[in-house]
Amino acid sequence: MTPVQSAPSAERPWLVGDIGGTNARFGLVREAGARPVHVGKVPSALHDGLASAARAYLAGLPERVRPSAACVAVAGPVLGDRIKLTNVGWDFSVEQDRTGLGLDRLEVVNDFAALAQSLPALGEEDLLPLGGGSVDPAHPMAVLGPGTGLGVAGLVPLPSGGWLPLPGEGGHVDAPAVEDLEAEVVRVITAERGRVSAEALLSGPGLPRLHRALGEILGTRAPDLTPGEITAAGTDPDGSDSLARETLEVFGALLGGFAGNVALTLGATGGVFLGGGVLPRIPGVLRDGRFRMRFEAKGRMTDYLKNIATVLITADNPALLGTAARLDQQLERA
Repeated sequence: MTPVQSAPSAERPWLVGDIGGTNARFGLVREAGARPVHVGKVPSALHDGLASAARAYLAGLPERVRPSAACVAVAGPVLGDRIKLTNVGWDFSVEQDRTGLGLDRLEVVNDFAALAQSLPALGEEDLLPLGGGSVDPAHPMAVLGPGTGLGVAGLVPLPSGGWLPLPGEGGHVDAPAVEDLEAEVVRVITAERGRVSAEALLSGPGLPRLHRALGEILGTRAPDLTPGEITAAGTDPDGSDSLARETLEVFGALLGGFAGNVALTLGATGGVFLGGGVLPRIPGVLRDGRFRMRFEAKGRMTDYLKNIATVLITADNPALLGTAARLDQQLERA
């Protein structure tokens, strides 16, 4: 696609979006470098594609606007003009929707690539430190997080200025089981479903899977609980649900090991950021549990990892910040 040719304005703002399995979130950027305003959402299931959802959002605004450009984040690989989203049931053409919405430019990006692009725009109020040194945006950074799946991306500063996001499918690597109990969990789940990826454990759907496997190993009855019920029971101050609490402890340890692997793979000395829909519910587990210990426990690379910051993203709708930053960078290139 050609670079963005003009800055946003009140009359011709930029449209930014983040498409999820439940909701499609949108916002407007009225000036370059500004944060999105009029952030709202429409139910994804009520629409058959991006154009329909975007029109519904725009129709609900207090005044009529006609965006000049748009950037939208989606969960999954973006490999061409045709975008197929299995978690939403959408199948659309980027070029057809660009024309249908009257846009000069429409860009669709991977959701974690968008999240990576948001990192330089995040302030101290958007982050919860989880150990290590300080964030250093002059060096490569990484972002990862469990939600419906397990997303991973990197962000590399360019010598000429700006940033290069590195999307990937790192959540599908093998499960980072190190301790005996974790190896038993993988054995149990392998017997149920075959190969166990990191995403099979470190995701919303992975929490009940991990909960059931631990119940079997520890000889404790594991009731059928949703991810939200497990996080609520495991963080309850009365501590009455020991299996849920153990599930979150193992989850945090596995996540720390996985995050350390990502930091080593990408050389993310600028910091490792945690996002996704699950982790904001369990900050205490990450801060007080074994997450940081397992992040650093990489043998002779321990000293290297001790200096790398790990932080939890607490900002609302950070992917919208990333899609706005993507358009802003394209404008600068133009």
